[in-house]
Amino acid sequence: MATLQAIKYSRGKLLVLDQLRLPHENHYDEVSTAKEAFDCIRSMRVRGAPAIAIVAALAHAVELHNGDCTATEPEEVIAHIEKRLDYLKESRPTAVDLSNAITLLKLATRAANLEGLAHPEAKEAILNTYIQTAEEILAKDLHNNTSIGSHGAAWLQQQYNASSEKPISVLTHCNTGSLATSGHGTALGIIRTLHSEGLLKHAYCTETRPYNQGSRLTSFELVFEGIPSTLITDSMAGALFNLHRERMNIGAVIVGADRVVRNGDTANKIGTYQLAVLARHHGVKFVVAAPTTSIDLETENGSAIEIEERKREELTQISGAIVNDDGTVDTSKTARVAIADQRIGVWNPAFDVTPHELIDAIVTERGTVVKGADGKFDFSQVLPERLASVAARQL
Repeated sequence: MATLQAIKYSRGKLLVLDQLRLPHENHYDEVSTAKEAFDCIRSMRVRGAPAIAIVAALAHAVELHNGDCTATEPEEVIAHIEKRLDYLKESRPTAVDLSNAITLLKLATRAANLEGLAHPEAKEAILNTYIQTAEEILAKDLHNNTSIGSHGAAWLQQQYNASSEKPISVLTHCNTGSLATSGHGTALGIIRTLHSEGLLKHAYCTETRPYNQGSRLTSFELVFEGIPSTLITDSMAGALFNLHRERMNIGAVIVGADRVVRNGDTANKIGTYQLAVLARHHGVKFVVAAPTTSIDLETENGSAIEIEERKREELTQISGAIVNDDGTVDTSKTARVAIADQRIGVWNPAFDVTPHELIDAIVTERGTVVKGADGKFDFSQVLPERLASVAARQL
């Protein structure tokens, strides 16, 4: 099945799909520096926790490949790399994939084998180590996403005894597909796998205000791939469950994650929490799809997650292509319009935190984690080394 590509990369060149122009225009920006990557991430031309980490890592790889680093001494080269990575980390602070990728890149760079190398060769070894590690992050993400799709589809099939004669419907929020990752996607990856295996009756996607990732991006991906789907506003989810759950066999809300902490509390796009509450009330499973790179075992619970707040205009203004009098869309013309009194006060958090008590399963590339008899998530089966390391440091 053909899928969209948010990221196109070859050594020395990075192209990033400008998602602010979707669904009406496919335009790729060339991103050649950390500064350009920061702007691309901050402005949300690229978004989605995995994609953010990949773009940050690869953009710096491109500038290193193209001679950005003028330092010669190994420690100076490493210091240059780490300074650029620290700068990139501030572009979207809530998404843990970015900080995990930066930690990995720093460790790999410092572990570069420099034995017996003079300064020019030592510098080259450090740069090559960084570039190879960044490229591995890209390759691994695609593999992880297909695994998440398989694990999630299998778990839901077991929960509902789903089959081609008895397919299930699901609801998803925000955008968690190829546009948010290197390909296939996390939550939308599970939906893709359900569809390919004949287990999906229908996919519903929320508009996802205020940035409309659901209406602009997820609906675009679903239509692009021929998946039976319907767009609803965020405020329609309760009515959907109440009126159509039985007829459409709605079995799950499937969402992605920007950060999952040790107890399972999950930070995701604003509006996720209310969907979890509605799902619990209506007996619908609530599933988080997240690669292990999105799991933060250092943070004990969701109260410690930093929540990014964005500018007021995202709530009070909107941009889009012009619709002609005959109903056709003119993609060559766009307009920005005010949809609220510009004097009104605005609170615009980008994320909310869903308590682990409302989550039924967390699907990773290493398997599906469910709560034990004590009502708690145990990540020891999917992250034994990291969990042991955290526990040891706390002794």
